[in-house]
Amino acid sequence: MTRMKSIGAAFAAILLSSVAAHAGDVRIMWYSDGGEGEVIKDLLSRFSKANPDVNVILDEVSYDVVKEQLPVQLEAGQGPDIARVTNLKAPAQHWLDLRPYLTDAKYWDDNFGAQADWMHPDGSNAITGFMTQLTLTGGFVNKTLFEQAGVEIPGPKATWDDWAAAAKKVADSQKVFAMAIDRSGHRVSGPNISYGANYIAADGKPAPIDQGAKDFLSRFVKWNEDGTINKDVWVSAAGTTYRSAAEDFINGGLAYLYSGSWQVSGFAQKIGDNFDWVMAGSPCGSVACSGMQGGAGLVAVKYTKNPKDVAKVMDYLAGADVQKEFAERSLFIPAHKGVAAGQMDFKTDNPHVQAALKAFVEAAGQTAAPAMKLPGWKWSDAYYSAIVARISQVIAGEMKLDDAYARIDEDIKAKVAGN
Repeated sequence: MTRMKSIGAAFAAILLSSVAAHAGDVRIMWYSDGGEGEVIKDLLSRFSKANPDVNVILDEVSYDVVKEQLPVQLEAGQGPDIARVTNLKAPAQHWLDLRPYLTDAKYWDDNFGAQADWMHPDGSNAITGFMTQLTLTGGFVNKTLFEQAGVEIPGPKATWDDWAAAAKKVADSQKVFAMAIDRSGHRVSGPNISYGANYIAADGKPAPIDQGAKDFLSRFVKWNEDGTINKDVWVSAAGTTYRSAAEDFINGGLAYLYSGSWQVSGFAQKIGDNFDWVMAGSPCGSVACSGMQGGAGLVAVKYTKNPKDVAKVMDYLAGADVQKEFAERSLFIPAHKGVAAGQMDFKTDNPHVQAALKAFVEAAGQTAAPAMKLPGWKWSDAYYSAIVARISQVIAGEMKLDDAYARIDEDIKAKVAGN
């Protein structure tokens, strides 16, 4: 009998996902940002009915489990059969090449080829999975708070300094926090690049942290220290642990949030008509107004005992009709080339959502060249992790900023040397 389990407890999922699969089992480790978990369960239930010989088990976990626990499992030669991940390139040696098992590899090349390099080893033509959606970082504005404070929302070419000043005026008037940025090295990398940062050296290895990155990170630290930014977001967690500031925005306690397009679905569900919100692109630095492109990929894990069944599930989920429905119901920007080129009917009557998705698509055209290289660069996550760990220590008062820059370089060098 086919079955599909949804497990909310992260610890249980960790244990389950490290158990060796039996014949016909396909175990998927899945995290959600918004309502996409319910959508994937519905889609997989249809697959299970049509394929009673394949036992699909969906383990729903927190993002922290994927970020912190999955790499440990992979290094031990274990893990689920399929996983939804955002760190795609660095662990690519653990992904399964689906090409020999797929019904039509050319279909995958044609529709998912643009992002294939993000998730396979350098120099490989392996098909290891597909992007469940394309994402872009950007700012969200509580329009209602700005209006109540009588503060004009900055325009499309406004700088980070402009936004900080405007949000601080709103905060002082409305007794809320002015700004927050997700606790993520990825999230501050768009702003860094907007001030001229380039993480990649001429030889393809990580470059030392440069003046461009320092120009933004020094601002970021200052805003945390003077109360412009809610410092709890970055000091309430340890190490490289991810923390979103989305709940602060949803609760109406934040004038400006810098996060990304994956939040749109959750905002639609949780904010409702409590207040008006808009997406406002990425603020400008001295050289660009860039966000970071990326997304979550669904990848096959090479330690599976059932590669043919894994490929069967992946083929189903990669189908154009399934991809279209998933994007429309999840309110995601589709990664499937054919679907993206067609007409999308996002399943919402929320005008904020429609406007936000349109704005994200338009903002994607402003992504700076250095940012475009990072999703397919092996050392991106090492760079992001070092920034989060050390800048958090500065904000917490445990380290001077100049010392943090030196430690970031040392952390990244150690990571490169260990691989």
